[in-house]
Amino acid sequence: MPAPISSSAQAARQRLADQLKEIREDAGLTGRELARRAGWSAGVSKVSRIEHGHRPISAEDLRTWCEACEVSPERAAELLSELRAVANMWATHHQLNRGGLKARQEKIRDKYWRVKLHRVYQTKYIPGLLQTRALTEHYLTTARLEQHLDLDDVAQAVDSRMERQRCLNRPDARWLFVIEEDVLWYRPASDAVHIEQLRYLMEAMGRPTVSLGVIPRGIARNGVNPEESFTMSILPDSVVVAVELVSGTLTLTQPYETSMYAEAWTRLFDLAVHGERVRELIRAPLAALEHT
Repeated sequence: MPAPISSSAQAARQRLADQLKEIREDAGLTGRELARRAGWSAGVSKVSRIEHGHRPISAEDLRTWCEACEVSPERAAELLSELRAVANMWATHHQLNRGGLKARQEKIRDKYWRVKLHRVYQTKYIPGLLQTRALTEHYLTTARLEQHLDLDDVAQAVDSRMERQRCLNRPDARWLFVIEEDVLWYRPASDAVHIEQLRYLMEAMGRPTVSLGVIPRGIARNGVNPEESFTMSILPDSVVVAVELVSGTLTLTQPYETSMYAEAWTRLFDLAVHGERVRELIRAPLAALEHT
């Protein structure tokens, strides 16, 4: 059985399919004539399945489609780029962790040494780059159990995550974090782990390359609602947005989508408080834990 695809990924596939249908119609071709020019034995049924989003088109078939419809090389290149984005935008957690937790950590390691500006908005947990070793170990252990992974490489995966945190020392990059205040109060692990984590947050926000903003619970949001948690990485050659869902991770690279997340980031960042006000918000749950 194929892995389930998120509704956003399916919508992206359909947008591409709609463009292909429009190209065929603009070329004055019926589905049958397109299939004949392409030399597809499945005929018009293959064209129909592609145009209705029931069958993902391959890169080879997309090139053939463009040639049959006499699409310009520039337009064909745009469509191939969009096809790659659609193919790579959705993966379940099981797929991502198939080679082990450590392998997944190492797969994304290079990105953190290329990124110029990294923005994280979180409603659920302390961002990974700001986690202590103990909290990281808790989350990765939980992930292994929930995803029924046979390989126990949690210790190695934690080491890899801790090694990645050295990227915060890069003088040529900036790391911006915005979290909802409730994240400071959530206690997924023991009280001792959470106390250590809150203290570390105050230490980490003192780094010259790091900005930590918190959106207070009682702030007037003026219509700016909480969004799904997301990460936006500005790389030398691209912008990548990653949205982690319960079932998997959605990766967005198309400008029309990443620009929407950039606008959402601006709205959320403008709501957040910074500096000493953040320290005050951290001290509240810290004091509550230390006096229990």
